[in-house]
Amino acid sequence: MVLLLLFFLADVSAWPYIPGPSEIISRTARVLNFFPIPVSEECSAQDGRRSGTCLNAYECRLQNGDSQGPCALGFGVCCVFTASCDSMIDNNITYFVSPEFPSLTRSNRVCSLQVKKMAPDVTQIRLDFIHFNLGQPNRRTGVCETDIFTVSGGSSRDIRLCGQNSGQHLYFDVENIKDPITITMNLTQPEVNRIWEIKITQIEFNRRAPAGCSQYLLGVRGVVQTMNYAINGRHLANQDYTVCIRQEEKMCSIVYEPCDENSFKIGPPIGGGDDMGSGDGAMMSMGNGNNRQCNDRIVMACDTEDFISASGSGGLCDLLHCGSTFCSDQQGQCRIESSVKPFNIRIQFGEGLEESPDDNLGMCLKYDQQPCT
Repeated sequence: MVLLLLFFLADVSAWPYIPGPSEIISRTARVLNFFPIPVSEECSAQDGRRSGTCLNAYECRLQNGDSQGPCALGFGVCCVFTASCDSMIDNNITYFVSPEFPSLTRSNRVCSLQVKKMAPDVTQIRLDFIHFNLGQPNRRTGVCETDIFTVSGGSSRDIRLCGQNSGQHLYFDVENIKDPITITMNLTQPEVNRIWEIKITQIEFNRRAPAGCSQYLLGVRGVVQTMNYAINGRHLANQDYTVCIRQEEKMCSIVYEPCDENSFKIGPPIGGGDDMGSGDGAMMSMGNGNNRQCNDRIVMACDTEDFISASGSGGLCDLLHCGSTFCSDQQGQCRIESSVKPFNIRIQFGEGLEESPDDNLGMCLKYDQQPCT
């Protein structure tokens, strides 16, 4: 019996090795880092605030991303990318943040970021201004003179902004371009607290906003605001862009009305025929028979049964809005309904002219789509 026991003990080194459960899990976890995720889709980070791209953990680390919780049934991680000054990015979703984010930035500097298309079929870059607080424009003219945010290098008109634009978004066309676009924060105004966090998303052709739309709003109802719309703010000069609203299912018309009684101020109040307003732009035909030239204006398509063109003929017309009231023939709040498709509003603000900022707050409109009858 003793000899038999010694024989088994002597041969124990020859027994096959069986790893324990914890070692199996450890080995599996390391191997899964190299498993490809079927699709790199947008995911929600575990902080519930930002979005990321679903990648395997190894790829996320390799691209200097931040792993923010699981995705793809636990086989991947939600990889969040951030970048700041003097960087180049080519990810689907990246957050461009101020140098001291989330603290405020007070230093004067030039902070630039280059965005390279991640694939040839990317046709638009969408910029979501989660936080956007820079120095204000010239209060009299609306021109961005000190702090200036620019986007250049695309196939559409360059973007040029300043002031307060948190919650806004813009689309920038990059179709048929190969070189990176450049986003620049040129900060020269002294003693100003600044902060920005801009979500940059690359949009492929099959998901793009309609051509010509700088903003694209979804939903039956919502709000449209001009850039730098804020209490004691001043609308920006040199702006020409179109806000598009998607026509939702079974909706045939749309109603616009000011957010409050003081939320439409684009140029001085409209007076009699001698009041030529804020510049030498296109002529607006007034409902009360007066004429006014609007250097700064909102252009909205309208229905002929409500508005007649200057020649008195029928057909569609472009209604220009400026002055201190949204409706040309009445004071206070009003509602304008249009069944012209697509639902678009064009913002045209010309060269900055010396005017009171109290008369140039900008525009805030509520819209509500109406069902077909």
